[in-house]
Amino acid sequence: MEQSPLTHQPRPEVFQPKIVQLYDELLGHPDDVPDEGFWVEFFLLRPDHRALRQRIDALTAGDLLALEVQTRQLFSHAVNILYTVKVPAGTPSHSHHDRLSSVSARPEATTATVENTLATLATFLSAALAKRYNNPSADVIDLLAGLDRVDAVLSDFVAALDQILRWGPTETMRSRAVEVILAVTAGAYQTTVLTYFIQRDLFQAIMKIILNSTDAVAPAFTLIGLLANYNKFEFQNPYQLRLGDFVNEETIKRTLWGAGDTCQLLREQYINIQDDSPEGGWLLEKAWGMLGLGGASSSSKAPAKPVYDAETAQKMLAELPGNEAPLLLAVYDFTHANKLFSFNLVNLGSRPKGSDTEDKATTTTTLDRNEPPIASIISLASYLLQNAYRSPRATLYTHLSLMIFRLLVEDPTLCKRLCSSEDGNKVAVRLCRQRAPHLPVVKSPRPLAASILDAMVDGITHNLRKRLDVGLYTQCLGIMLRLVAHLSRTRTRLPYSHWPELFRALLSLVRFLTTYATDLRGPAGADNPQHLDTLVDHVVNLLALSLSAGEAFLPTPAAYDDLFYKVVETGDMLEKFKAIYRIGGNSSSSSGAGAGSRADNRAMNSIDTLLSVNAHYKQLLGEGAKGGKGGRVDKSSLTLTSMQVAEVIKQGYETLSIQAAEGLDGWDKYREADERTLLKKVARTAVADVKLYIAEK
Repeated sequence: MEQSPLTHQPRPEVFQPKIVQLYDELLGHPDDVPDEGFWVEFFLLRPDHRALRQRIDALTAGDLLALEVQTRQLFSHAVNILYTVKVPAGTPSHSHHDRLSSVSARPEATTATVENTLATLATFLSAALAKRYNNPSADVIDLLAGLDRVDAVLSDFVAALDQILRWGPTETMRSRAVEVILAVTAGAYQTTVLTYFIQRDLFQAIMKIILNSTDAVAPAFTLIGLLANYNKFEFQNPYQLRLGDFVNEETIKRTLWGAGDTCQLLREQYINIQDDSPEGGWLLEKAWGMLGLGGASSSSKAPAKPVYDAETAQKMLAELPGNEAPLLLAVYDFTHANKLFSFNLVNLGSRPKGSDTEDKATTTTTLDRNEPPIASIISLASYLLQNAYRSPRATLYTHLSLMIFRLLVEDPTLCKRLCSSEDGNKVAVRLCRQRAPHLPVVKSPRPLAASILDAMVDGITHNLRKRLDVGLYTQCLGIMLRLVAHLSRTRTRLPYSHWPELFRALLSLVRFLTTYATDLRGPAGADNPQHLDTLVDHVVNLLALSLSAGEAFLPTPAAYDDLFYKVVETGDMLEKFKAIYRIGGNSSSSSGAGAGSRADNRAMNSIDTLLSVNAHYKQLLGEGAKGGKGGRVDKSSLTLTSMQVAEVIKQGYETLSIQAAEGLDGWDKYREADERTLLKKVARTAVADVKLYIAEK
């Protein structure tokens, strides 16, 4: 019998997918240049994201640059494939399609091939652009196209993505195009490569994704935020202009519902670590967990949440918020630039039941579909405020949330809506209860302003430390001052049951600032020492405004009496506070003329108002203790009970004259330029988080 020409190949120890073999051929042999057949097979196969990333991560920046021939071919062949997506005749994109400068003619690729190409590009670009290059802009250009062809290749790359965003035949294809742009935007944020995405305005294409997509709303909105923040303080960013001009209300609503879902997801990450349900769910779970019965108290319908020991929980909480948090940057920018967006943010309710606006990416989670977006944002902010001290990331996102609230309360129309007590304007908001002391539980719907005030009180209470984040406290107090000013001007009695806790928090802050003044004024004290005087002004102005105008907005006379009681109780501390911070003197923030001097004068008059009230009642209480004209107490008693003090306070109104300074209900309007440094830090943090988000996809 004639011997067969076939030879038996030894069985490999481990079977390796064909696409992984192609990765090894591409990245393991710098001298081998792949042929056309290689690339056809390469993009036809479904990518293995983990294998590709592992191989790129194993290379240094220098190793990857040594493979520039291979990487350029990968990128150019990918652009060729992307540009085969059909574009309707007569569109601007179609006419550009006929004038390509870098793309060679090739037959139309299948939908699967285009989707595979986009997925491969997202992984390749996120891994390659994460390297530390000596010359980032030049090295990235060398890696992708080379200096001689960079304009043609990158222009065609952006144009191809633009047409896929607009005309891609499947939602998967359009969503993957968003991921590719996110990968480039985050990876090349500090390079000139991103200017190609600035020059070709993708705003309308991205907003079209938001309008028509059910699973890419949050990534697309996050992308808008990154592009709009690219060097926006250095030049007129076109995406910023687009944000201000956008008037498609249906798209805005879908954007807000998607943002609300993301905020709920971020909140759930905190709750999954430490369940803070008012019913005591977390404490009960912890107790059962210590007995080895972690699932005993769980509902039969819901799987038991894991129970962590205190140390593990603290470490996990320090890693939050999750990598979806950069979406808050887009919410801030849209709120700052667009009145229609702000109006809908405050007024939009929950999404209609059975609508096509539900995000498929979140339908399997325990999201509350009846929760309005503004309630989700306030809720997330309360969790951020109670955990702001845990990491610089958490602090920055907390600041960003507060800036959103400040923009809302500075608008008279929106502030009126926030403070409205009409039934249709009341919303139940889940607020964080992960750290004691807790505010009393309120489950019934309330005006949104009440929930915002609760979040601010928690922020003031739970972030006191010697190295005080003065900027955060200034933001919290500024929001409270603006809300109280609106209530006093409009004589609106806000149905808010936590006024005693609010005033207690303010006076506790005064006590803290007085006790640790040396630490706060020292070189290693406050994070923002230049804002310390502003913080001092805010707290005394807010207390003085509440004393002078409290009758107009506090719900009951008892609440007004309680405020006077607390001020009288801390009278000695207020005197020390004035002396230590030299209120009315030549402080660093008010040494000049103009607005600084006016603010200083208001603060001086405010502290004098507080001290005059204290002196008035101190005299009456002294007379009351001695049995004089000021009180109806037993002459044999030299100490007044709390009930007797309250009675003296009521009687003292008849002879009390509060000389409050004019303009206590005034405030400086928000100027983005004042927050330039902070916003740049937020943008850098958001970019880093998006890199991780894409890497984990």
